[in-house]
Order: sequence, then structure tokens, then C-alpha cells
Amino acid sequence: MILVTGGTGLVGAHLLFKLVSEGQAVRATYRREKTLKRVAHVFSYFSHDAETLFKTIEWVEADINDIPKLQNAFRGITYVYHCAAFVSFEPDKYYELRKVNIKGTANIVNLCISHSVKKLCYVSSIAAVGHHENREKLIDEQTAWNPEDDNSVYAITKYGAELEVWRGTQEGIDAVVVNPGIILGAGYWSGGSSGNLFRQIHNGMRYYVKGIVGYVDVFDVVNAMIQLMTSDIKNERFILISENLSFKDFQYKVANALNVTPPKKEAKPWLLQIAWRLDWLKHKLFRTRRRLSKQSAKSAISISKYDNSKLKDALGFAFKPIDQSINEVCQLYLKDLKEKH
Repeated sequence: MILVTGGTGLVGAHLLFKLVSEGQAVRATYRREKTLKRVAHVFSYFSHDAETLFKTIEWVEADINDIPKLQNAFRGITYVYHCAAFVSFEPDKYYELRKVNIKGTANIVNLCISHSVKKLCYVSSIAAVGHHENREKLIDEQTAWNPEDDNSVYAITKYGAELEVWRGTQEGIDAVVVNPGIILGAGYWSGGSSGNLFRQIHNGMRYYVKGIVGYVDVFDVVNAMIQLMTSDIKNERFILISENLSFKDFQYKVANALNVTPPKKEAKPWLLQIAWRLDWLKHKLFRTRRRLSKQSAKSAISISKYDNSKLKDALGFAFKPIDQSINEVCQLYLKDLKEKH
């Protein structure tokens, strides 16, 4: 049997749909029962028999830091997809990020070892991959992580989680790690998911930024994970991106697909410097949540270009064009919006 942690997240929901569509026996963890409806809704996008498929999943309520409940979830498990994570770039969430992303992953790794799981797939992030001084040089799986960089709290904890997975490989567990770029998928239109970007662009954004980063379709992530798990490949990491694209180009492509006006003004570096400081001051004075950290402002204008050739060479993998992915997600966003109203 297959275990999927974080089954109610963007990657987890799409992974579950793919696995059960292929007739796999699947158990999945969740923390809050109300989030199960979102998974069922994702299933409805892609199948006329969504309810039947959804009911084949064996759901287990389990926090990844609740060892007794996790023990129950691991009974009879042979393969594990570890998708559970806490996504936040708010500096004051650092210790919560560590607890979920690092300690929680350590728990999963330990249980994989004690239950003699055959293989583990961990969903990391390109945030946990290093960077080059030369902005035009492609970043690959061997690019060294520099702990002295001004890394975001999220990046630090995802890198720390990867170290737990590599520890597990030294203790006998076979594993693969995937490092997706910004994942484009439907059904998650708020929170830390990229779906929030689609919603914001539809509602109207005044500013664009010129930073460059890698993007990937959620089903490319899911298909790559499954193919890596069913292959002989082990103890390797793979960058998952379809294309490197500027934030401005992404914003314009989404705006065009949604038939709304794209942002007209560039958020210059000096403006972002002022904005994150004002955000920090507002947080200190009124205890509001951070919306723009120093590291987020920096990444908005950073040029980070990623190399996806390792996965292509290993599996002969073909990524979905980002224009196609954007159009598909936008159509589902508009469909959800129409049904809501």
C-alpha cells in the first residue's frame, strides 16, 4: 500500500487523483476534516466518477509530529510520498516551519526505516537549491547551498528537511527528492499556493516585478514523482521546472488568459526596499501578519534560472508548456468563480 502525507495539499490532492485513477491502494493523511472537500473538488475537475475514486482512499487523521497516529498510518505501507509541509515566508514563523518541515520529515524518515518501507519520495522545493553569483548560469542539482546567504526561513527549513532524507538514505532507506519550481495547479485559490496568484491577478494587480524563476505544472510534478518511485533510481534529487519565466511575463500571461488588465507599473527595487520595511513596522506596531519579508522582496527581483535536464535525461521526461498550464488553470479558476456566484 502507498502512503501520501499531506494529501489535502495542492501536490497531494493531484497525486492522489493520479494514483487512485491507476488503481493503486492508497492511504493518505489529513489534519482537518474540512480540507477533504477541497480534494474531492480537485477530483471533480478531471473525472465524471470523482466521488467513487475519492472513496477508494483510506484517510487517516494524523499530524506528522504525532508519532502514535503516524504509527497507525504506516501499517502495511511499502511506498511513501511525503508531501506534507508548512509553506510560509514570514520570518516570525521560523520555529513553526522547523517543527513541521524538519522535525516532521525526520519523523517520516524514522518511520520509513522502522517499517522497512521500500522507497520514499520527498517533495522539497527549488528554494532548497543553491544559487550562482553569475545570474545567467543555470542552477542544477549540484549547485552548492550556501548557509551564509540571506535565505528565507522557508528555504532554510526545506533544506534542513532534505538533510533528514539524506540521513535516512545512510540508514538504509531508498529515497528520491524532487525540487519543484512554482507549481501551477487548480483548486487552491488562497494561502501559500500559486493559485493565490491567479486570484490576485484576476482581482487586479497594480505592480509587476522582473525577477525570473522556474515554473512547473502540478501534473508534471506528480508524474515525475510516480515515474521516479517506480524506477530503479534512488538517492538522487531532481529539479522539476518546465520553463524559466519572469514574474512580469507570468503575470501578463495569466491576465491575458483571464481576460483582465495586467499590471502596468514596475515595482522598482527601491520601492520593494521601502515596502518590506513598512510591512515589518506594521507587523511590529499592530501585530499584523507579514505580507512581504526582506527575502521575498529580494527574490521578486532575483534572476534564478534552473536546469531541468537531469530529469529529462533520466526518464526521457517531457514537460507541459507553461502557456498550456496557465490556460488550463485559468479555465478552472473561471469555472469555480462562475459556480461560486
